[in-house]
Order: sequence, then C-alpha cells, then structure tokens
Amino acid sequence: MKTILTLLALAWAVRAQATPSTQIWIPSTDIQPYKVWHLNIDTYLRTQDETNGVRKGPMAMVGPTVGILPTQKIQAEAGFDLMYQGDKVLDNNPLYFHGKVGTPEKSLAEWSPAFAIGCYNIGTKNGDTNQDLTYGLMARTFPVVGRISAGYYGGNGAVLRDSQGRVANNGLLVSWDRTMKEISDKLWFAVDYQGGESLAGSTNLGFSWAFSEKTSVLFGYDIYSDRAVAGKNTVTIQVDINL
Repeated sequence: MKTILTLLALAWAVRAQATPSTQIWIPSTDIQPYKVWHLNIDTYLRTQDETNGVRKGPMAMVGPTVGILPTQKIQAEAGFDLMYQGDKVLDNNPLYFHGKVGTPEKSLAEWSPAFAIGCYNIGTKNGDTNQDLTYGLMARTFPVVGRISAGYYGGNGAVLRDSQGRVANNGLLVSWDRTMKEISDKLWFAVDYQGGESLAGSTNLGFSWAFSEKTSVLFGYDIYSDRAVAGKNTVTIQVDINL
C-alpha cells in the first residue's frame, strides 16, 4: 500500500499467512510428497475488541498445495491460497501464491539437518497484497526434545512496515515442535516465532490432533508483535487434509 493507506488498513486488519507447509504461523522444512495434494482451511478469530470497542470478524483462507518433484533427496511443493480478511481492497485481490524446495533430514548424511528455501504471501496487487516473503530454514530432530527449526526471512518493505511507517521487512524464524508419543501418536505440540514489528511478526503456540492419516485439526493462539499494526491477538483453527 501507499504509506498512509498502509497504516490505516493495518489498524483494521492483520493479514493471515498464505500457507506453505507450516508449523503454526511460520513455514516449516516439511514438503508435500510428489503428487500428493494438501488442502488447508484456516480461520483466525479475534480474542478482544479493538480500542474503538468493535470486535472484528474472522479472517479465513483456503487453498491447495502439491508436491512437484519425484526425487527423495530434493523435494519441492507449490500452491496458492484465497484469503479473506474483511478489508475491501484486500478481499478484492484474495489470491496469494507460495512455493518451497528443500531436503529432508538425513538425506545428505546421517547427521544432516533438513533445509528449505521458499516464498509465500506472493500477492497479486502491487503495493497492497505483495508481501513477497522469502526465507531459508534448517531443522533437526533431537531425541526426547523434539524438532528445532531456525532461519531468516525478508519481504517487501513497501508493504511490511511498523506502526510508525518504518520498514520492518525481515527477521528470525524459530520453532519447536514434537509429536507427544507418550500420550498419543496423534497429538502434536508446537511453538513458533517470526521476528519483525510488521504484520508478519508473531509468537504462536498450539497443538493438533490427527483424526486420521490424512486429516488433522490445529488449535493455536497468535500473539502479534505490534498490535498497533496487526490488531488484537487471535485464536486460530486450521484444518489440514491430504487428498
């Protein structure tokens, strides 16, 4: 957006993430297997009224992701989302793209971590929805502890700004996740963090339950780094289906 319009719009709506394979909020090093289609249906619900006493409506997104490389050591996925956020300009341009390429853990050597590079929130309206986030991540699973992921991202400084209008288009990506096998193989917990005082900056925690091999539901809580930009915190419900 133009600077003034950006600040006005951000006071009214946080932008959800156009999702590649993710943790709760940030991308993960996971990649969809070749020709396996994945459908995500995500909803974000505000937990508080804004300063003017108005409770914003839910934000919602839906979209597919599919694995596009047949090799095991080098994998890739691509997809798109339709996102609706209660903002006329944004909702008239709801299409966002994402893609990722990487290697799974132990694919290069017994000790090697997973690696991924990718992009997401590739919007179709210049200055409004083209956050154009790119990132690099690595992850390693440790006995008992679980998986630790870390990386860095950057994006379009014309759109990703803080509440003072300053460019805030990069930051750390960090997460922990673990399947709680002591309780059930179907139960998974995670905490993730995306740095930056823009729309993208958030700390998130949640858990998911796998109802089958192909279907799971995630429940999470999103704490935004700059609520003057992103709005009040949200509860997220994310349905993930492999087709």
